[in-house]
Amino acid sequence: MGQRSIGSPQPPAAVSAASAVARTSELIELLEVVWERGRDTASAPPVSSTQARVLFLVEANGCLNLRELGGLLEAAPPSVTRLCDRLEAVGFLERHPGADDRREVLLRLTAAGRLYLERLRERRQDVLAEAMAAMPEASRAALATGLADFCAAVAKPLRLPSPKSSTARTA
Repeated sequence: MGQRSIGSPQPPAAVSAASAVARTSELIELLEVVWERGRDTASAPPVSSTQARVLFLVEANGCLNLRELGGLLEAAPPSVTRLCDRLEAVGFLERHPGADDRREVLLRLTAAGRLYLERLRERRQDVLAEAMAAMPEASRAALATGLADFCAAVAKPLRLPSPKSSTARTA
């Protein structure tokens, strides 16, 4: 089996679902390289990719409890607790007791956590902007349109339902 060349151009053709998945997979591999490059150069204590996911999920949802975060990460409670311990230790996350149930632990980003994400995004955007500048304008426009649709499809399961849309459950 031959080696696959990452980033090799392919002629435009009718895009099947299978070829779109293959190209998206290749894109994700390349973005992971850029993602890590940005994380490694952010001016703060570096966090792991999983810890960065926690920060992004808490930010996207405003406030989460440990159970909700565990569900979004598909992780066991002890793992979620350890992740939060580390993020709290570097000052990026804080825990608060729930207003209705003091046994509930609510997670919120600190100002330092928000600043870390802001700097991380800036660095990643710089790297991506450099790559995008090398693309023809028509390709950038097509990519922007496709990525907007892709982001909407991917982001939906990463957010909790709004309180207005959830239905009351009974035991």
